Amino acid sequence: MSAHALYVTAAYAASIAGLAGLIGWILLDGRARRRELAELEASGIRRRSDRSAS
Repeated sequence: MSAHALYVTAAYAASIAGLAGLIGWILLDGRARRRELAELEASGIRRRSDRSAS
């Protein structure tokens, strides 16, 4: 394997790892925000957008 092919492979691997990390972070953060929202709604705190619809 030439040095150029090794560099390109490493660049692709780093890009894929970075994108996978960002996607994982977004998914985990979304789950945490939904959990927080459910806890707030269970404690009686409602969203402002809910009040205007009622």
